Amino acid sequence: MRSMSEGQSRGSLVPDPLPGARRGVLRTSDGVRIEAMYEPCTAGFAKNSAAAGPAAATAVVVAHGFTGSVERPAVRRAARVFAQRAAVVTFSFRGHGGSGGRSTVGDREVLDLAAAVEWARSLGHTRVVTVGFSMGGSVVLRHAALHRGRTEARTDAVASVSAPARWYYRGTAPMRRLHWIVTRPLGRLVGRYGFRTRIHHQDWDPVPLSPVEAVPLIAPTPLLLVHGDRDPYFPLDHPRMLAAAAAGGGTGAAELWLEPGMGHAENAADEALLARIAQWLMDAGGDGTG
Repeated sequence: MRSMSEGQSRGSLVPDPLPGARRGVLRTSDGVRIEAMYEPCTAGFAKNSAAAGPAAATAVVVAHGFTGSVERPAVRRAARVFAQRAAVVTFSFRGHGGSGGRSTVGDREVLDLAAAVEWARSLGHTRVVTVGFSMGGSVVLRHAALHRGRTEARTDAVASVSAPARWYYRGTAPMRRLHWIVTRPLGRLVGRYGFRTRIHHQDWDPVPLSPVEAVPLIAPTPLLLVHGDRDPYFPLDHPRMLAAAAAGGGTGAAELWLEPGMGHAENAADEALLARIAQWLMDAGGDGTG
């Protein structure tokens, strides 16, 4: 989950969409309007008929963190890096940016991601992979578990960056501040007017499947977990717990990258790391470009 200190990223200007970009308005299965953007692959090798297959066939769907949106500089930067290897779909979760509804902080956001994946497939991409950051990292894990049987909404590989392993974590000061924003009326006003994030006032009922409960259900879909050793929100026991849960699923293990010096989520992911994640997503399952 993103919170107050994550509002700015490297650079204050929002880059223009890539050439050939198209905007869309999606509808989730529960009727929420979601703003989205599609950007085609910009890789030079995609124009080479001998190597165009995987690049043209694959789309990367990016799930941002709490208080993010399709227009945030860090999301746009990630899209540009990923677009060097595949087409990219970015979108704003409910309650964020120009999307409708209110944020449920990782619960019904799974439906938003499913709509984005379905859109990518409707545009002709036969292979769709997902990458999520913080709150979005928890969403891609739950989506991969809950939609693995739905052909149109499933993911072919998933990368989760800076995700929590369990709900209601308050072990760090940033997470205590975030819980104040989400659970208190005054906090939700701060979220709405200070961070342009509209947060639902109702508690979870029922409590959704947690990330650590979802991970064993993802296999055999390839799974990458990425976490910084200087993450101020979630310490390293979170990615280690997720990795252990994946190994305990009995049908496959996750790949775990613990990144030295990295902080939290998309704002802390430099272009070199984003490029490595993009290449992993292309290679996962044997469908990479090599």
